[in-house]
Amino acid sequence: MKISMLDVFNRYLQAQAALPEKNSAPRPLAITISRETGAGGTTVSELLARRLSEAEKTPGASPWAIFDAGLAKQVLEDHKLPGNLERFMAEDARLPVESIVEEILGLHPSAWTLVQHTTRTILRLAGLGHAILVGRGANVITARLPNVFNVRLVAPLPKRIQHAADYYQLTEAEAARFVRERDHARRRYLARYFNADINDPTLYDAMLNTTRFGFARTAEAIAHLALQHHHLYVERHRYKK
Repeated sequence: MKISMLDVFNRYLQAQAALPEKNSAPRPLAITISRETGAGGTTVSELLARRLSEAEKTPGASPWAIFDAGLAKQVLEDHKLPGNLERFMAEDARLPVESIVEEILGLHPSAWTLVQHTTRTILRLAGLGHAILVGRGANVITARLPNVFNVRLVAPLPKRIQHAADYYQLTEAEAARFVRERDHARRRYLARYFNADINDPTLYDAMLNTTRFGFARTAEAIAHLALQHHHLYVERHRYKK
């Protein structure tokens, strides 16, 4: 039986809620993934979650959860907002006219308020650990958290268009338009709300070309680098004590 993403999220949050409070303990590993459209962000995230779960040696450890499309739902749940606001939470800074009109009329929170809510949720999930946070400026938001490893996935444009066409069942022309529009939207989102350039390599701990590596090897490389990163963080934490 296939497990829904909502079930995975619920299990993840229940497991984290059951953990004892240890303010002095190092935080568990969390990973953010920024991706060019068509570079395989979803596929790599799924492979990565599986690889990290297999590498986990602690008995009873909480499962790894991916917060991608479901992140908006989690934000609305965290802040007790109605589910119909999800359509106004696209990873873009260019809002539909209906959103602007309803915002002016006070029918729902402003775009800036929704981004602030998203930021708080991302910080909470990153602090809990065992989370793969995809997009929405998560790498910028968590930049000061030492338990977080930040990754950017890239690939040549023709390969990304081809992958998008195959993945979403689009024609080549449709896929090309889809890739360019999504890339522009994500660039606008980071620029407007975080004053950051999504292509700035200094925002990431690693940038990987998924065409050169392949999705499986990319996930393996991220897992290896992230676990090393977390090991060093834990060692530094112990040394400070």
